[in-house]
Amino acid sequence: MTVSQEPLPDEITALRERYRHERERRVRPDGARQYLGTEAGFGYYAADPYTPETGAREPVRDTVDVAVIGGGFGGILAGARMRQQGVERVRIVEKGGDFGGTWYWNRYPGVHCDIESHVYLPMLDETGYVPEWKYAPGDEIRRHAVRVARKFDLYPDALFSTAVTSLTWDDATGTWIVATDRGDTFHATYVVTATGTLSEPKLPGLPGIETFRGHTFHTSRWDYAYTGGTPDGGLTGLAGKRVGIVGTGATGVQVIPALAEDAGHVYVFQRTPSSVDVRANRRTTAEDVGAGGDGWARARRENFLRIVSGEGADQDLVADGWTASAALLEKLLPSFSRPERGPDFEAAYEAADAAKMNELRARVQETVTDPDTASRLQPWYRYACKRPTFSDLYYPAFNRDNVTLVDTADTHGIERVTEHGVVVGGTAYELDCLIFATGFSVGVSGISSGRLPVHGRGGAQLLHTWARTGPRTLHGFTSNGFPNLIHLGSLQNASSVNFTHILDEQAVHAAALVAAAEAKGALIEPSTEAEDAWIATMAEGAPDHEWFHAECTPGYYNREGLGRPNGASAYPHGAVAFHALLERWRETSIGEVLRARSGSA
Repeated sequence: MTVSQEPLPDEITALRERYRHERERRVRPDGARQYLGTEAGFGYYAADPYTPETGAREPVRDTVDVAVIGGGFGGILAGARMRQQGVERVRIVEKGGDFGGTWYWNRYPGVHCDIESHVYLPMLDETGYVPEWKYAPGDEIRRHAVRVARKFDLYPDALFSTAVTSLTWDDATGTWIVATDRGDTFHATYVVTATGTLSEPKLPGLPGIETFRGHTFHTSRWDYAYTGGTPDGGLTGLAGKRVGIVGTGATGVQVIPALAEDAGHVYVFQRTPSSVDVRANRRTTAEDVGAGGDGWARARRENFLRIVSGEGADQDLVADGWTASAALLEKLLPSFSRPERGPDFEAAYEAADAAKMNELRARVQETVTDPDTASRLQPWYRYACKRPTFSDLYYPAFNRDNVTLVDTADTHGIERVTEHGVVVGGTAYELDCLIFATGFSVGVSGISSGRLPVHGRGGAQLLHTWARTGPRTLHGFTSNGFPNLIHLGSLQNASSVNFTHILDEQAVHAAALVAAAEAKGALIEPSTEAEDAWIATMAEGAPDHEWFHAECTPGYYNREGLGRPNGASAYPHGAVAFHALLERWRETSIGEVLRARSGSA
């Protein structure tokens, strides 16, 4: 598809007005409070359907070198990099029944990654694996997570179907006491938190949701016992059934075509349409991606990172929708390389944004045959307002007689749920099954939500401390008063659309911290002065994007329309520069965070 010509000034003005109008149709005063967690009365939505029988076991009472909280790619990579540093006892504690994290939970029909598999799957060089598809299906990703865990012998000490309930620093032993919901109480010299940014399912707070007498579940806990089939399709249990699905983000875009193939009728309840670009998935060979030479995968993912981080590269090795639209990610990523901008930058950026969105809206019109449905599927907002999605199957699904799009924008979502279905705009839709493709509470972990209390030196609780002062770290990893505690995640470091690459760089850094502490017989704990300096570094040059996100359609990027305030939440000069900074710091300054084990804060 050819990119539309650059819009004229009058077209830009008209677009701004249309975007404002469409935003106001959807924004709600309750913001993120419109969603429910899966605790309390909705705990069954978070139950594990893949390992339902965990079996009794004796509580664990021992000491390990490193405890890693979370068995997704962050935790697996932390364990693998620790092994490479010679750490013997690494225990990963994971709520799911096996390794995989998000990819353990997400097994819905049609599930794929939207980042090219040859850069998304970590440790391809180390495992010798070449992905089968340009965009890997979920099962291939999950199998690779298991492959890495097995290669680095992470199974023997792992605790699955287990949630950590508290972390408490014991000054007397210089270790962390780790308690779990299975009665475990063990010690760890170091703790790495890798609880992920996509780990807590969320539900829309719909009046009457508890009264629905049909079947219902969240896409991250897909109920194949009810639907039949596999992630490849064949959902024979839905034959003749009236199925409603709430949510048209990345998950909905993938699962709706699969539902359309097998369900009697599918009602798609949409508040805000996603932008859906070309996927063009295909099988790949080692020759296609230059696999075989030493470090081929690392070179490919570094190339991708440079391009989507605004650094540019001589050659685009991945050449997909992400890299083609990389310049438009400037407002999407808090850590994006931003050299000095000229006075005309914003005007040129807005024009390029409008051209891309015109192209995506034209794709809808070209594909969807019913003009009214096509109109309601068009995304009216700027490119960086919502995470882009990619599919060649989504729009054609709406050409089927058994698929109905129900636009809920003017009622700000579904009005209510009844015993027999849902009501939108006064119209009742009777359903046999209601599926929530409403995603996760992005960036919310057990620590940040308070469900996993962390007590450091002197009993200070991490969340309470940060509530008073704001988050305080050095490089996003360590905090004063919480020795030998290392965070992986997106707080106060750098991010990118390919988060597994970010996690691997973080795992390398975490393992280097542990190795340095072991070599010196020391604790890992930054000074308050080091934290101050890092916060100042992030604030210097932090971009002013508050105005941009305030104008965006509601979504998790802007707290459901309430805006995303500026702040020193991420390194402002891009992930490539951040990784180079960490490497230099490890070579020259790592000793700054090492303290004598008998010392005090």
